[in-house]
Amino acid sequence: MANEIFGFIGCGNMGGALATAVSRVVGGGRVLLANRTPDKSARLAEALGAQACDNLRAARESDFLFLGVKPFMMADMLSGIREALLERARPCVLVSMAAGLTIDTIRSMAGVDFPIIRINPNTPCAVGKGLVMVCADGIADDDPRMRAFREAMAGAGLLDDVEERLMDAGSAVAGCGPAFAALMIEALADGGVACGLPRPKAQMYAAQMMLGTAALALETGRHPGQMKDAVCSPGGTTILGVRALEKGGFRSAAFEAVIAAYEATLKLAKK
Repeated sequence: MANEIFGFIGCGNMGGALATAVSRVVGGGRVLLANRTPDKSARLAEALGAQACDNLRAARESDFLFLGVKPFMMADMLSGIREALLERARPCVLVSMAAGLTIDTIRSMAGVDFPIIRINPNTPCAVGKGLVMVCADGIADDDPRMRAFREAMAGAGLLDDVEERLMDAGSAVAGCGPAFAALMIEALADGGVACGLPRPKAQMYAAQMMLGTAALALETGRHPGQMKDAVCSPGGTTILGVRALEKGGFRSAAFEAVIAAYEATLKLAKK
């Protein structure tokens, strides 16, 4: 990897998580952080050894410019840095993480014909265990810049190439999923506390169980139904717990949560 500069406009939960992941790989000295509230980018820059700056400097100096603002703020933000982008001697790669905004929409908002990588990350990227869906336009996979991007983003977790038309559906599962999983961890921990476990142990048991089960699914490739069956002995405790979940509509609720998130994402594209 050369000495590319990775700039971030927007240092909220997701932008901050990715900046943290990239800093682990390339070092904070090659990361620029800009945010609507400068105090937030300054605090993160201090923690990562990165440089806090304004949007214009990020637009002028970054080789990869991550756009981490809310979808409804994207047009105004891009309008504000358009001249800085146009003045560049060499185009940077725009990296959009805005839900619901297509590559064509981002290019139109930016008013520049730069390469664009659309990504859909999730918050576990902050600890290197995330999923980042990737779709690129105007930059080939064997382009050195694309290789540099993948190397830098490896600190976030698993990168998976996906057709843009599938991005929103993937976001409803992997992007929104950490909230759904956190609810499950919290609920299981509450159950453990109700049964007498101290809160710290109940939460740790639930979280580690979730982590281990996910690792088992990924490493073995087994269907979740098979994994469930392997724990359910005839007449045993687990199958009775599964019965209670089914009675409460657990699978249907999870099913509907993904669809609701997906439909909400589609609405973002229409605003």
